[in-house]
Amino acid sequence: MAPDATTATTPSSPARPPRVTVPWVRSRKVRDGAERLVMVTAYDAPGARVAHDAGVDMILVGDSLAMVVLGHPDTLSVTIDEMAHHVRAVARAMPAPLVVGDLPWMSYHVSREDTVRNAAQLIRAGAECVKLEGGRKRLPMVEALVDAEIPVMGHLGLTPQSMHSMGGFRVQARQSEAALALVADAKALAHAGCFAIVLEGVPDEVARMVTSAIDVPTIGIGAGPGCDGQVLVYHDLLGLEDRTPAKFVRRYADLKAESVAAVSAYAADVRSGAFPARSESYHLDAEQSEALSLYGSTTG
Repeated sequence: MAPDATTATTPSSPARPPRVTVPWVRSRKVRDGAERLVMVTAYDAPGARVAHDAGVDMILVGDSLAMVVLGHPDTLSVTIDEMAHHVRAVARAMPAPLVVGDLPWMSYHVSREDTVRNAAQLIRAGAECVKLEGGRKRLPMVEALVDAEIPVMGHLGLTPQSMHSMGGFRVQARQSEAALALVADAKALAHAGCFAIVLEGVPDEVARMVTSAIDVPTIGIGAGPGCDGQVLVYHDLLGLEDRTPAKFVRRYADLKAESVAAVSAYAADVRSGAFPARSESYHLDAEQSEALSLYGSTTG
């Protein structure tokens, strides 16, 4: 079992609870004195333990799984069964951060019934809430999930599951009309019951407008510093990815290079005979070694 989370306090906001909950996250508006929320993706138990020990608030088991773990070129190939598999792995670590399960493409696009059924699969796997992409067109799905007592996080702006209709991974809401539509979408999602909304790939000024317009926290990724929190992909911030990072990614380590160097050193030691050393090998005690050598001498 993971250890109790380290709590952090701000002068006007309560300490982070030992287990982060949806109501606690919903209350975290910076304008009300709350500390900014921290979310990171994770896809397995080791990643969840790292997030837990680092003291983050939320773990997103994101559909970015398709790209950074499964090797696909985009997020569209991952299935609900694969998402549930990785949610289950994260949940087994029993992390203190809130576990958010990402609903993949076509798992919430067809009907309310499909949406609830697929979300329930992630909840049964260990997620404590789900995330879906899209604005007002997703309101029936959000309402169905809320009616089923499944907490929902929204996602607006650059929505990767819509990459083909957007013409690729492009910054959204650059024009005033689109910016106002984004604000309206955020208000509608919050009114429908979303407890937080991810804003991806939108201008800083637009993200600030949205954050000011709604009473639930915004979580930015490529949306500037004015949001109530931030999220980054685990493999991006640790430098495990070969792809050129997006402008908004800050790499806090270069674990790919360190990993290659470590494995190369191991390979060199194996080839030279330096690994394993005597201290890394098991040995018979003196009596058994002598008996074995005597046996060999009589049979040789």
